[in-house]
Amino acid sequence: MIKVSETAKLKVVSLMAEEGFDATTDYVRVGVKSGGCSGLSYELKFDKSVEDTDKIFEDNAVRIIVDKKSFLYLVGTTLEYSGGLNGKGFVFNNPNAQRTCGCGESFSL
Repeated sequence: MIKVSETAKLKVVSLMAEEGFDATTDYVRVGVKSGGCSGLSYELKFDKSVEDTDKIFEDNAVRIIVDKKSFLYLVGTTLEYSGGLNGKGFVFNNPNAQRTCGCGESFSL
């Protein structure tokens, strides 16, 4: 399960509308790829379709899809949004990450 905070939900819905997506029917695709200063980095994008190997979740009225490989790294993660002067944008609070980089965009297990 991947959770979505209230502030992240509001930002996701707003960004989806700006980019021509509908939060009630389209998805936020969350994934993990090799790279970043800690070894693995997060991916976040909008998608209209689901693959056969995707896992589908819904939390806080946000529909999320994750490929099976990425799901193993993301179980229990909460997607949050940090704004303001020192805001980073979307933040992944991942209980599986043993080490993260200073920018918070990559991690290792």
